[in-house]
Amino acid sequence: MTRRPRRNHTPAFKAKVALAAIKGDRTLAQLAEQFDVHPNQITSWKAQLEGSAVDVFGSGGSAKPASPVVDVKSLHAKIGELTLENDFLEGALSKAGLLSAKR
Repeated sequence: MTRRPRRNHTPAFKAKVALAAIKGDRTLAQLAEQFDVHPNQITSWKAQLEGSAVDVFGSGGSAKPASPVVDVKSLHAKIGELTLENDFLEGALSKAGLLSAKR
C-alpha cells in the first residue's frame, strides 16, 4: 500500500469545506468523499471556523488592532523638561570648561 504525498490545502478550500460541513445538508462521510479529505480533518476545520467567527464580527468588522491612546500633552511636557535639563547641563559644563566649543 503506497502512501499519498502530504497535501497542503489553501485557506479558501478549507473555508469551503468547513462551510459545507456547517450547512449540515450532507454527512461528514459524504463531504469527505466529495472533497477527498478525511472526516476528522473536516471536523477540525469546522471547529476552527466556528472558533474564529467571533473575530470576523468583532470590533466593528475591521481587522486592524486599535491604536494605543497617546497623551500628547504629557509628551510635550516631557520634551520641555528634557530641553530644560539639556540647556542647564550645557551651561554648567561650559562654565566648568568641560564642554568643547566644537559642538
